[in-house]
Amino acid sequence: MNLRQLKYFVATAETAQVSRAASALSISQSSVTTAIRELEASLGAALFVRMRHGMDLTDAGRELLASAYAILSKVEEAQTLRHRDTDASGTIRIAASYTVMGYFLPAHLDRLRRLHPDLDVQLHELNRDSIEEGLLSGQYDMAVMLTSNLTHPGLESETLLRSARRVWCASGHPFAQRRNLSFEEIAGEDYILLTVDEAANTAMKYWHAHTSAPRVRLRTSSIEAVRSMVANDQGITILSDVVYRPWSLEGKRIATVVPDGLVPTMDIGLAWRRGAVFSPQMELIHAYFRQTFKTPYAQ
Repeated sequence: MNLRQLKYFVATAETAQVSRAASALSISQSSVTTAIRELEASLGAALFVRMRHGMDLTDAGRELLASAYAILSKVEEAQTLRHRDTDASGTIRIAASYTVMGYFLPAHLDRLRRLHPDLDVQLHELNRDSIEEGLLSGQYDMAVMLTSNLTHPGLESETLLRSARRVWCASGHPFAQRRNLSFEEIAGEDYILLTVDEAANTAMKYWHAHTSAPRVRLRTSSIEAVRSMVANDQGITILSDVVYRPWSLEGKRIATVVPDGLVPTMDIGLAWRRGAVFSPQMELIHAYFRQTFKTPYAQ
């Protein structure tokens, strides 16, 4: 057993698909498959049941997943010891949108706390309009937000991550066996429309580019409500990989399918007032995210 195998195993467990795990790790599918087989051989136990809709954890797999999280967390903690900067101090005021706060920031905040224990990060969860106003007025130093929604010319941004949007459906739905779907086919199903973080406006923009329109059954600001409705086969939706989880709160499975036609990515990144002089704290946050994502998308 080695750390690489554990890392690949965790990625597969979280995404429920070897292809998705490979994409998240930027490696080949064969590398993930080989690592899992080696891990299963070393443990003498099957970790996944291979299903049509993806990979289901066995009892042994669930047991290993809990241990793998603990092991990888301790390794990461040990690795940050030599990089810890006790001289980094002061306060930075960061605004963040709902989706970013819930599905992107927590792990980075934990790493920043361990790397820079004396840095005071003050967080504020807001909608896009309030974030833009706060950055322009100097109420906030920086924002971590959906840069794909950013509109004000007085702001600069740098996109760190582009997340693909896919069709979500129940694992037992006929669509779950498909490689891709046309918008005409999607329009024939009940549709669960997420409204938080301007998701509904974004969805309508790319739907308007096609001749079909979604048959909206429910509009909701709750991602968990969307997840449960889809998993219980009460509708389908199109959402970003960032918020995807392969199961609902009830433990039912969700499959994903690639939609045909143009669907924009959901972009997450940093934003600040145009022309702002970076404080040492802003420089630190900017450098951390640039280093973490290696090749950010400048805008």
